[in-house]
Amino acid sequence: MTPVIRPRRLRSTPALRRLVAETVVAPSDLVLPMFVADGIDAPRDISSMPGVVQHTFDSLRKAADEAVRAGVGGLMLFGVPAPEDKDADGTGADSDDGVLNRALRVLADDLGDSTVLMADTCLDEFTDHGHCGVVDDCGRVDNDATLERYVSMALAQARAGAHLLGPSGMMDGQVAAIRAGLDAEGFTDTGILAYAAKYASAFYGPFREAVGSSLQGDRRTYQQDASNRVEALREIRLDLEEGADLVMVKPAMSYLDIVRDAAEIADVPVAAYQISGEYAMITAAAERGWIDRDAAILESLTSIKRAGASVILTYFATEVAGRLA
Repeated sequence: MTPVIRPRRLRSTPALRRLVAETVVAPSDLVLPMFVADGIDAPRDISSMPGVVQHTFDSLRKAADEAVRAGVGGLMLFGVPAPEDKDADGTGADSDDGVLNRALRVLADDLGDSTVLMADTCLDEFTDHGHCGVVDDCGRVDNDATLERYVSMALAQARAGAHLLGPSGMMDGQVAAIRAGLDAEGFTDTGILAYAAKYASAFYGPFREAVGSSLQGDRRTYQQDASNRVEALREIRLDLEEGADLVMVKPAMSYLDIVRDAAEIADVPVAAYQISGEYAMITAAAERGWIDRDAAILESLTSIKRAGASVILTYFATEVAGRLA
């Protein structure tokens, strides 16, 4: 007698479904992006990202401790300088007194090696034009001049205590330049989380509010076009050849095919960033009662991990880690 094949047997109870789950999100998979701002005396709400704030140093320390206690795997810091501290070269990015480097030192002192402290290694928050690099007389981003600034910024962040640096500007050769700069100064153990495939996305809007971006125009001359897949593989391979310790795809949810491609070719961990607009969409739909908020959050993170990411940057990190614990 031919046996009756019934795949549904393994779905019949919650316990069975847990037992055979192929993809499980763990708190340690998650990284919490955090914004710390100069010139504020209380956390400032980000209107397009309900529940996310620009932190003071005091609230940053408290929120970071909460995330670590919840089991979150790491923290990614972004600095928000006062508008008057921005300039064409983003000098606040590598200044010891710059907001991001001060915040790194504070958290490094507080948390030590109990978490993975990461830093955004990019100039856009610190420039008065809002671009990710040095702009030439014709208004174009100068790739090689920008690399010099990235190396200086990377060294400042390494000195401040960052474990991983996240060059996110999509400059050609940025990983090699930073790796050489770190090694020359003895920071051989400081890792690089390369934004290997970062797309010029419509979903970045809320982030620009979060960092007080000064950008006029767009970044399409250096971030990838959404239509290109093979180009992403080339970018990923180049970053691997240059010594990236992890590679990242950004955004995550609209680029799960790229996450899968990255996982298939990379011999280092793959990260994916569930970005501000993706967070905002889930939050807004849940506020209107259109979706189950908790279920949608976990489903979205599971899809990112199922696609191949072993590290997920998400603004839901602390909340989800607490529920998964």
